[in-house]
Parts: sequence; structure tokens; C-alpha cells
Amino acid sequence: MSELKTVTGDVPVLPSVNPKEKLEGNFADGKKKLKKNWPFLVMLLVPLTFLFIFSFGPMYGVLIAFKNYSPGLGIWDSPWNNFEHFKRMFTDFTFIRALKNTLWISVLKLVFVFPAPIILALLLNEMKSIRFKKVAQIISYLPYFMSWVIVASMAIEIFSPQRGIVNTLIGMFGGEPLHFLASEKWFVPILIGTDVWKEIGYGAIIYLAAITAVDPSLYEAADLDGASRIGKMRHVTIPTIMPIILVMLILRLGQVLNAGFDQVLNLYNPAVYSVADIIDTYVYRVGLVNFSFDYSTAVGLFKNVIGLILITSSNWIVRKSTGRTVL
Repeated sequence: MSELKTVTGDVPVLPSVNPKEKLEGNFADGKKKLKKNWPFLVMLLVPLTFLFIFSFGPMYGVLIAFKNYSPGLGIWDSPWNNFEHFKRMFTDFTFIRALKNTLWISVLKLVFVFPAPIILALLLNEMKSIRFKKVAQIISYLPYFMSWVIVASMAIEIFSPQRGIVNTLIGMFGGEPLHFLASEKWFVPILIGTDVWKEIGYGAIIYLAAITAVDPSLYEAADLDGASRIGKMRHVTIPTIMPIILVMLILRLGQVLNAGFDQVLNLYNPAVYSVADIIDTYVYRVGLVNFSFDYSTAVGLFKNVIGLILITSSNWIVRKSTGRTVL
């Protein structure tokens, strides 16, 4: 490489770089990295293949949301319908009802289910006995590994009007048996309660991992200032893990229209459709039971677009208010 040349005023001028040499150098560096990391790239092929086959590939089928789909004609040859499915969507009473139920259940889950793992993690962090802490943590996250089929079966047995333990206790005190899962009054609280029971332990793992990264010197400084355990939790622990809480909140907001298909499908029945029917179960019935594939696709597309808008909007609000961003 040539020496630096000077011009009037002894100002150094960098030598010009040959684009060909730069390109060859970048290619050589890339080749070395590829040779070094090829096992990881091979491992990455499996999830990428899965993603393209099951996520990006089926997106072609979204076209039927804008067509009067006929299996005999196929996706491309089916006639366009001038957004008729979307017009029908907002005049369909059952869809409007499912949308309202979805939003209401999602808001309740955001209020009760989302903070529950945070509270549990904070409580577990305050435990002095390591053994008791481990036992409590194991017991709390075991329900997460049960499928909703099992959890729903347990709930059906517990709240059964003939043999359930809850109605047995009610009968012991002279009360009449109640069919909780067929009651519009009790179904949603049971839905929220079972979701908290199933998700609280596993969700707490994320926040416990974040708490372990808190600098111990911050707690020592709080002790010197005379802070109580609640004060340290409020002024040290929570602000430190706030970035993780914001990330989980943004992801949760993006799932507002996902009120829990597996859970609702395994617990609900026609008697509680008025409060339990959500968009996902509505799409399931319309698409797979009534074979209206095009209309159900339009409803699913609407739900996903709203979810995208919600997650980007919540990220923008968090960035503007806190200066942090996760997307």
C-alpha cells in the first residue's frame, strides 16, 4: 500500500482503495467465516425449511379471502368477489359477538394472567429457604407441561355438578349444585383461573432469570438507605427487570386477538357461546365444520392484520415513552 501523500497545508490524503481488491478481501473473509461456521449453518437449514414450508408457503392461499373459492377451480381460477367476505364479516352477528368476546377475554388475561408470573417471580426471589424456593418453583411450573386437553378434563371433573369437589362442598353447606362450565356467569372466571394456574410458573422463569442479573451492589446501597424488602423490590428489582417486562408486554399486546383457542375449544359448549365464542373458535366452526374456507380465511386475515398493527403500535408507544424498543 502506498504511503500517505500530502497537499498544500500538509493535510494528509488517504490513498484510494481499489474496489476490486476490497471486494476480493471481503470475499476471502466471508469464505473463512463460512468454512468456520458451516455446522451452525447446516443446523439452521432445518428451522428455515420448516419456516418456508409451513409459514411462507401457505401464504399463497390467503388469496381465497378475496375470492369465491371453489375447490374444483382451484385458488387462482376461482372468481374474485370484490371484498364480499369482508363486507359480510361486519354484518355477521356471530362474528361481531366473537370479536367482542375475544377482546374482553384478552383484556382480562392482560390484567390478571400477565402480571401473575411477575408477582410470583418477585415472591420467589424474596424466599430465604433455597430448598423451599426450588420446590415451590417446580410445583408452580409443572402444569405448563400439561396439554389443554388434560387441564380441561381436570376442570370438567372439578366443577362437575354430579361428582365435582366444588359442588360437593357447596352441597355440604346446603347449597344447590351449579353447572359452572355451562353458566355464562362462571365460565369466563374459570377460563382466567385455569390460564393463570397453567402459565404462572413457566412465565415466572423468565423474570427470575432477569432478577438474577440484578447488580447486588444496588441492594446493598438500598440497605444503607434503610429500604425495606418491599422498597427494594419496588425501587431496585422492578426497574431493573422493566425492559424484560416491556418486551413481554409488547408480545402480549400483539396477541390480543388470540384469546386461547386450545383452552376455549376444550372447555366451552353451545350453552356459553354468547360469552365464550372467540374469533379462533368461530373460524374453526365456519371453516372446518361448515366448509366455508374462503370466508374463514378472510376472518383469519383480518385478525392477523390487526395483530400486526397492535404489536407495531405498542412498540412505537413504548419507544416514545421510555426510549426503549424491542422490534
